[in-house]
Amino acid sequence: MNKLHFYKYDGAGNDFILLDTRDANPKLTQSQIARLCHRRFGIGADGLMTLGRSCSDFDFVMSYYNSDGALGSMCGNGGRCITAFAYKLGIGDDKRQFRFEAFDGSHEAEMLMWDDNANVGLVRLGMRSVPANEVKRCLDGWFLDTGSPHYVQRVNDLENYDVYNEGRKLRYDATFPNGTNVDFIEDLPDGTLYVRTYERGVEDETWACGTGVTACAIVTGNGRIKTRGGDFKVTFNPTGQAYEEVKLTGPVAFNFEGDILI
Repeated sequence: MNKLHFYKYDGAGNDFILLDTRDANPKLTQSQIARLCHRRFGIGADGLMTLGRSCSDFDFVMSYYNSDGALGSMCGNGGRCITAFAYKLGIGDDKRQFRFEAFDGSHEAEMLMWDDNANVGLVRLGMRSVPANEVKRCLDGWFLDTGSPHYVQRVNDLENYDVYNEGRKLRYDATFPNGTNVDFIEDLPDGTLYVRTYERGVEDETWACGTGVTACAIVTGNGRIKTRGGDFKVTFNPTGQAYEEVKLTGPVAFNFEGDILI
């Protein structure tokens, strides 16, 4: 067996195992990643990310794996957490602003604040632009891709809504041949938008989803978001042709680090 050093971060309760693979890549199998993410037999996480060395002028490369061990698409909260990870590792020339490669292309991110005593911070992440003609009405809601595919639907009494079962049905609906993440939304009296998400790959509700929060903000025009794990701010510029300059801002936290045998 080999010893693996890992770090654990969360973005508004959406938690991840992070590995620094710049100098050594353990080449984990899908079953090994799934076991590491398992909340009874492993470390426990919604996903695993590696921070690798870039072959170009980026600060690093982000690779994201779902908790089932399969290679995933873009993860917004993962992107914010890996930014905090890079900051803690002292990567980059600026140390607070980063450019990195991910599944859906390049991203820019900024460490807005970090408290070394509490190990918490605030990260703003640049997301991909979304063409306006790719935001489509379907079923009782909307479908769009913000780096990962999302179906968004309004419901009543979201706090008591059966997100797991209703989300699971829609995640496998024939409308989405490649599957989809499912976001349920409700307007709150204070003007914020409440979002709960069923994530594919995790196959359960997560406490927050960065690409999901972004999708919900785009279809509603409301960038003040509340999730079970924390609050977000999403800004963008709707040009008529696309939603550009999309920025996702929210909390991050370093939980712990350690070693595990694999």
